[in-house]
Amino acid sequence: MRLCRFSDAGVSRSAFYSEQSLVPIAAAAAEYTRQTGLALALPASDELLPLLPGGEARDAGLQLAQWLAGPGQSTAARLALATAQAQLLVPIPRPNKLLLLAGNYADHIREGGGIAAERAETFPYVFMKPASTTLTHPGEPITIPAISPQAIDWELELAVVIGRRVKGISEAAALSAVAGYTVINDISNRKFRPNPQRKERPKDGFFDWLHGKWHDSFCPCGPCITSADAIADPQQLPMHLKLNDQVRQNASTGLMIFPVAAVIEFISSFVTLEPGDIISTGTPAGVGSSTGTFVKPGDTLTAHIDQIGTLVTPVRGE
Repeated sequence: MRLCRFSDAGVSRSAFYSEQSLVPIAAAAAEYTRQTGLALALPASDELLPLLPGGEARDAGLQLAQWLAGPGQSTAARLALATAQAQLLVPIPRPNKLLLLAGNYADHIREGGGIAAERAETFPYVFMKPASTTLTHPGEPITIPAISPQAIDWELELAVVIGRRVKGISEAAALSAVAGYTVINDISNRKFRPNPQRKERPKDGFFDWLHGKWHDSFCPCGPCITSADAIADPQQLPMHLKLNDQVRQNASTGLMIFPVAAVIEFISSFVTLEPGDIISTGTPAGVGSSTGTFVKPGDTLTAHIDQIGTLVTPVRGE
C-alpha cells in the first residue's frame, strides 16, 4: 500500500497513491459507509502514520484499500484524481527528527576521494537537517542560494519512516519499528564557506561540510510512503537519479555499508526514535561533485526508487 498527502483547494488531504491516480481516503471512506452500511475508524486528518504498520487505523486502512481494489473498483475510478495534476505534499510534514547518513555506500566514499572501511571497522556517520525549512514538496523547486550558488549537488536516498517509539532496539528487531519508506534527495552545497576570508580553524572543514546541508529547500521528499509490509527487503531496491534526461546515479540499496536495520540499531542505541522520525540512509555513487557537474536554474532532478516512486524536483535561483 502506498499513501500520500496532497493539497485540495488549499486543504491537505490523504490519499491512496499510484503513478496514474490518487484516491482520496476521506471520500472513499464515506462511499464505503454509504454502500456497505459499515463505518471505518479512520483519522479525520491528513496524517499517514495511523494508516501504516504500528498505527491505530492500520486495519481500517487496509480494509478500505481492499474494498477499493475489489467491490469498490468503480467507486475508486470515479473518485480518482490524476496524479500528474495533483499538488503533492511531503508525506510527513513535521517530523520530530530528520536524520541523514553520510558515506553509507562504499563507491560514493571512493568517488569523493575517501577510503571505504568495512562495517566492522567503523560506524554510521549521522547528521540532521532542519525539517521545517529543508523539506520540500514533490514537484516544488529547490532554490540555489545566492550566498553560495556554484556547487549545488544531488544525493538520491532511501528514507525510513519510524512507526513506533524505540530505544536500544536490536538489528534483528529493528525493521519492526519501520512504518514505511519514501524517497529523499539530500541536496548539498559542496563549496559553501561562511566568511571565506576568515582565519582557518581546525574544525572549519567539518562544519563547512555540515553548513552545506542546511540551506532552505535542500531536502525534497516523497512522492508517497510505501507501507513497510509491502517491501519484503529494503536492501533489494533498485534506484536511479536523472539530471534532466541523463542518468547520473544507478544503483541498489543492497550496496549500503550499514543496512537499514543496522542504522536503526545504531541510532536508537543513544537516541530515542519516535513515530514520524525520518532516517535517510545515504547516497550511492554518481553525485555531481565526482565530475564537477552541478545543478543550475532550469534543471530538473528525477529521483526514483523501485516500489516507492519518483520524486521530481525542479531547480531555480534565489
